[in-house]
Amino acid sequence: MLTILGFAMIATFLVLIMMKKMSPIAALVLIPALFCVFVGKGAKLGDYVLDGVTDLAPTAAMLMFAIVYFGVMIDVGLFDPIVRGILKFCKADPMRIVVGTAVLAAIVSLDGDGSTTFMITVSAMYPLYKRLKMSLVVMTGVAAMANGVMNTLPWGGPTARAATALKLDASDIFVPMIPALLVGLLFVFVLSYVLGVRERRRLGVLTLDEVLEEEKETETVLVGSGASGDGKVSMRKGAAAAAGSGTDAPAGGSGSAASADPNASGDDDTFQGLDPNRPTLRPKLYWFNALLTVGLLTAMIMEWLPIPVLFLIGAALVLSVNFPHIPDQKARLAAHADNVLNVSGMVFAAAVFTGVLQGTGMVDHMAKWMVDVIPGSMGPHMALVTGVLSLPLTYFMSNDGFYFGVLPVLAEAGAAHGVTPLEMARASLVGQPLHMSSPLVPAVYVLVGMAKVEFGDHTKFVVKWAALTCLVILGAGMLFGII
Repeated sequence: MLTILGFAMIATFLVLIMMKKMSPIAALVLIPALFCVFVGKGAKLGDYVLDGVTDLAPTAAMLMFAIVYFGVMIDVGLFDPIVRGILKFCKADPMRIVVGTAVLAAIVSLDGDGSTTFMITVSAMYPLYKRLKMSLVVMTGVAAMANGVMNTLPWGGPTARAATALKLDASDIFVPMIPALLVGLLFVFVLSYVLGVRERRRLGVLTLDEVLEEEKETETVLVGSGASGDGKVSMRKGAAAAAGSGTDAPAGGSGSAASADPNASGDDDTFQGLDPNRPTLRPKLYWFNALLTVGLLTAMIMEWLPIPVLFLIGAALVLSVNFPHIPDQKARLAAHADNVLNVSGMVFAAAVFTGVLQGTGMVDHMAKWMVDVIPGSMGPHMALVTGVLSLPLTYFMSNDGFYFGVLPVLAEAGAAHGVTPLEMARASLVGQPLHMSSPLVPAVYVLVGMAKVEFGDHTKFVVKWAALTCLVILGAGMLFGII
């Protein structure tokens, strides 16, 4: 019964948010609360929620201060050279921009933290997507998949969990998997190229100067005549036409009637990140901010202090040095309060979902049921089975639940048929590209929140591509004899 209710709760949540019948925060809170009553454990709802909040509180604190930290770094101009460099290289070509998004996300993912990766990637790429009216779900999808592949790094989490659960050395798991993971990353880059070509066909290609000149002309038409803009505004026309063309751009702002003025109100306020004359710039402190960020990321990788503590100290330091006057500090905090509230609120709401899922025992029953339904004839192929199961299991439950609760059971079943624990551990990493878009992963709310993309739109777009990436990694692992 708990198995059925567990799957029903997850399915109800996904359907409601993908159909936009409920907001993610409301669904994360109300759906599990309702199912907790159905299970007959409504009296323990408070305990389950508090347990979930306790588990996720450090993550929420980290995200709050990390958003402030990177938000201030955007304000003071730390990422402006990156944005200008990408603009110069991409020359307003949507294909190059999408591929650049994947490459940037993969490189930044070397720090092993998904939230940091998404904050830096979105900070650098969001102005380009908005300025060219590109689909923002393409950006979030590509970034999530690239980070998912890189999340298998030994310091990223899953590999260490698999090694701990099966009492193995992390390097013995990861190093042989490198060829398969490289194939998976190459597939993400190829997929980015394909998606970029689709965006290029939809929008066309302009040089940066043409984009800027086009926006000036659009602004003149808007101000001078009150019209929606025509003539040379081909990018705007192409985006508007694509809004109803069936492309995967439901939340990217493609075809929106937002003002082309970078200083206008609304979403395009983000273009201030490219304004070379904005008052928050601190060019004299550029190298201090750059070295502070490098030092912060180094401390994260070396694990000198807990990540929430590092970002708390970093946020306080960057505010104090760049904005020594208290009113300016308050203004910066207020400017980023929306992102902070949105993301931290989502994390605490997710704590209700995970707390009920684990507290009622639904997760345990779901995992046991999936293991029990595996036919005995599949015993010699348990590594393949584990790789396939890692897709839905790591999507519907936390990495801790999968690696510490399910993987040992699968490994025992595999051992009985001669499948080594190392093969099982490597196969368990296959589902990470899909896992990074799971509603149970706090980092994904940073991604969609900063990109101003509806979580349901991101889910509808990315699931099929992420699952395909996972299967490519699994196929490569089997081809190379790794799994």
